[in-house]
Amino acid sequence: MKPLDGIRILDFSRVLAGPMATQILAELGATVTKVERPGGGDESRIFEPRLPGGESAYFFAFNRGKRSMTLNLKSPKAQAIAARLAARHDVVLENFLPGDMDRFNLGYTQLSALNPQLIYVSNTGFGQSGPYRNRAGYDTVFQALSGIMHLTGHPDSPPAKTGVPIADMTAGLWIAIAILTGLVGRARSQKGCHIDLAMMDIQASLLALAAARLFALNEDISRSGTEHPGRVPSAAFQCRDGGWLHISGSDQHWLGMCKVLRLDDLAANPALAKNAGRVANRNQVMDAMRTAIAARDRESLAEDLRASGIPAGEVNTVREILDDPHMRERGTVGTFDHPAEGHFPALRTPVNFDGFDPPQIGCPPLLGADTDDILKHELNLSAAEIDELHNEGVI
Repeated sequence: MKPLDGIRILDFSRVLAGPMATQILAELGATVTKVERPGGGDESRIFEPRLPGGESAYFFAFNRGKRSMTLNLKSPKAQAIAARLAARHDVVLENFLPGDMDRFNLGYTQLSALNPQLIYVSNTGFGQSGPYRNRAGYDTVFQALSGIMHLTGHPDSPPAKTGVPIADMTAGLWIAIAILTGLVGRARSQKGCHIDLAMMDIQASLLALAAARLFALNEDISRSGTEHPGRVPSAAFQCRDGGWLHISGSDQHWLGMCKVLRLDDLAANPALAKNAGRVANRNQVMDAMRTAIAARDRESLAEDLRASGIPAGEVNTVREILDDPHMRERGTVGTFDHPAEGHFPALRTPVNFDGFDPPQIGCPPLLGADTDDILKHELNLSAAEIDELHNEGVI
């Protein structure tokens, strides 16, 4: 048994944030029905990189373990089908602009009248209220507006986006949190709810530490590369062999680190014994560490530091970390078998249970693969009625 067995989610979301959330929940046991446009489906189905059989590896990354159903939501017949399905589901997720689902007769007011226990999540860029509510946006737009792009990069470089689509992916995690919280609340109150989840709100929430400095010190921090604005040392250093090593230490690590790096003068300086003193003398500490580390090869230095209990991590490429022996032992990379692309690798959902069955890597669905089956077995439509819907472009 998986922890979400029996939970049914009707997913109208596209591209990344919503699909990421419902993939997590699907692999934890929920039945997720992905509603897509006839003909093209989720636009991420044609995103790069493309595979030999024509499928998108981008789509594969966020849509495993789901059913795919096609519905033309501009059609009143499709709207009626979607409403009937919503009445049989625990959760509806959508990421249209505010008001669009109401125009499809599928807003919270309409669907909660059919299903008072429905958990309805609206994930939009700017929320259901506010002067920006009708703006569209993408991950990098939210990184820019939220201040995250201003904080990313080196002091002497222009603003930079993060290496992963952090706005979309953190929104995906918050969608999953919102759905699970709504389900727990429903179990206690026997009532459903509408959840307004804005990507801009989520990105602003990630500024907690930067905001703490603003609130406490009136300091509007900017880019600091790999260095930490409030801790020294915490940065990536280049080693003799060209590799980079990130070292992050607190007061209890300071003397041990100085010993490994043979920085006896720094160790003997009482002004540097506490973090506040090292922050005040940042340039002195960092210059000495850069010189010492530049004389060492990365592998041996990393081993020496970790042997002394000092947190250190190699700056890995994606290939390096996915081939790391620890990650292999943890089963980070698995596979699924796809009808068009065959055996394909995937990153597993990263939770482990003792007491429930673990999440299994599912297969992304072909477009509309489950439409006829859902209409026949869940809505009891006849073969003739289904054929008519196909011919009319409803599905």
